[in-house]
Amino acid sequence: MRYVLLLRGINVGGRNKVVMAELRQAVADLGCVNVETYINSGNLFFDTEKELEEIVADFHDFFASHYPFVEAFSLLSAEDYATEVGQLPTWWEDGMARKDVLFYTDRSQKTLIEDWVSQLDLGEEIVHCGQKALYWGKYDEDSYLQTAYHKKLAHQVFYKSLTIRNHKTFVKLAEFLEK
Repeated sequence: MRYVLLLRGINVGGRNKVVMAELRQAVADLGCVNVETYINSGNLFFDTEKELEEIVADFHDFFASHYPFVEAFSLLSAEDYATEVGQLPTWWEDGMARKDVLFYTDRSQKTLIEDWVSQLDLGEEIVHCGQKALYWGKYDEDSYLQTAYHKKLAHQVFYKSLTIRNHKTFVKLAEFLEK
């Protein structure tokens, strides 16, 4: 089965450096095949016949011993990803100033996050709560610095349980998963 592993907080501002070629080889050494990466921000694709729980355990052990700063990641099968895409609201296809996908790395935080979002005054923003991620759209670029997304999200206790990708990357991830 094909998977995508989305790492949080690597190669940001010169910190938490992970060389993608080394990561690809290490994941291949774990028994995964067709290992690929997309850009330098921790988007890793691979095929394996292992069960999900075993994959998660392998990656937790691997990161603890090789990259201890990788404390959070999101793992989705190609099937999960396709299901999530198929359930997106129609506004997701609208032209917007910005669209971001906030993948859960700790599903136990999902209800807390959704409750927090439901209490926001979104104004020029719109949010869809998916099973694997939040989908956040911003209509007006001029007001971006005043949005709840920009001003409030990073200050929340659960922020570190999200790994964020922009719309362009989200689309590219789907392409890699279809290979």
